[in-house]
Amino acid sequence: MPATLSVCEIFASIQGESSRAGLPCAFVRLSGCNLACLWCDTAYAREGGTPLEAAEAASRVAAFGLPLVEVTGGEPLLQAGTPFLVKLLLDGGSEVLVETNGSLDISVLDRRAVVILDVKCPGSGEDGGNLWKNLENLAPHHEVKFVLADRADYDYAKAVMERFPRTFAPGREVHLSPVFGALSPRLLASWILADRLPARLALQLHKLIWDPETRGV
Repeated sequence: MPATLSVCEIFASIQGESSRAGLPCAFVRLSGCNLACLWCDTAYAREGGTPLEAAEAASRVAAFGLPLVEVTGGEPLLQAGTPFLVKLLLDGGSEVLVETNGSLDISVLDRRAVVILDVKCPGSGEDGGNLWKNLENLAPHHEVKFVLADRADYDYAKAVMERFPRTFAPGREVHLSPVFGALSPRLLASWILADRLPARLALQLHKLIWDPETRGV
């Protein structure tokens, strides 16, 4: 039986985050989320959505002619059809990023995909939702992101990295992203430099290029 997804939007833009930041990318934003982060910038994806078969979503993505695709949300792993969509995209030759809030089991995904695992910090109000076994199940090519609202969040991220030394061994892509408009990127950069922390300062490029409230870019 075809997998049906609830889709918020499908669009082409510049990849704003992850190690692929700056590259042209097709996005599939799925609807629904099980968390409510205080700084969430895609609250519009929490509800609603248009029913769409996974094959049709993959076809619309292919029409963009872009080799890089991100499946995001909302929270994409809430939908049973997401692993099938990811497999379709991978089998079609796309490089696929899956951005997840870290509260649901990532092992359902095809290992060829690049998981971008968001570890929730206290400033999100949802740090209790972290599924810690995900950090132990990351493949070498998977990435980790911390969104930071303040110094307490930064210290929390450092503590998590120390708690899981095998996960955060050299070579892991780790992104520290300041909450837009709340934490100064310059200040965060100074903390990273002072600690010689093996992590990237990650700015949301799409918010620097377009108005932060603009959808579909």
